[in-house]
Amino acid sequence: MAKTQTGLGRGLNSLIPENVVMNSQKKDGMIHEIEIEKIIPNPTQPREDFKKEALEELSKSISELGLIQPITVREAADGKYMIISGERRYRASKLAGLKTLPAYIRKANDAQMLEMALVENIQREDLNAIEIAQSYSRLIEELNLNQEALADRVGKKRSTVANYLRLLSLGPEVQVAVIAGTISMGHARALLSLDDTQEQMYALEQIISQSLSVRATEDLVAKILDPKPKATNKKNPYRSLAKELTSKVGLDIKVTAGRVAISFKDEDELEKIKSILTR
Repeated sequence: MAKTQTGLGRGLNSLIPENVVMNSQKKDGMIHEIEIEKIIPNPTQPREDFKKEALEELSKSISELGLIQPITVREAADGKYMIISGERRYRASKLAGLKTLPAYIRKANDAQMLEMALVENIQREDLNAIEIAQSYSRLIEELNLNQEALADRVGKKRSTVANYLRLLSLGPEVQVAVIAGTISMGHARALLSLDDTQEQMYALEQIISQSLSVRATEDLVAKILDPKPKATNKKNPYRSLAKELTSKVGLDIKVTAGRVAISFKDEDELEKIKSILTR
């Protein structure tokens, strides 16, 4: 039976090199209970936003049921263990007062550790578009990948990766709005057409104050880029009359609401107009 794909597109194991395996000779390849005081966070943890309310909810669950999903660590100096993935669970467990944590112990160098941490973050369903974009960016920079190689590595289309990375060119206020969930990725992508950060801010304010949809945001951006009103194409109801008079008199006559204009080129045509009007 085929394995179910994660939100990332490929399973975590397919992204970890074969040499990054459980330290089975030393730890028997089992889940181990490690004293929580010996566990240290990863200083290069790609996820920076740990919402307090969500941590408290998870902590309450852990207090009642225990930590169901083990974290993943690697051995560090002085008998410590550094977190590869699961820092949110670690923080919630500390908040719940746990003394030990179940953990997998893996062998991994710094680059492999970063990749595993980033991949785990990308797989999270609650990760916002900016956090995904930042994770893609770090994978490109830290592992020296181009967009095509990264897309292949994470099982996504290159265009999908490119769309996320483009979000990082938006102004900081817009990025914060995406992180906070105030606007969606669709809104943010519409704002990418605005190079000026002040225009982005104006559009952002309109989106929030008027609760604009993505389609309405696209229309707003189009108006900002081309503020000139479109010329109306209404028909002149007097057009046929003007054409008839022009034909009978032999002069250029225009008729609009409340006005008749007769054009003349020289004295002869002016005299012709006078004779017509004084008959």
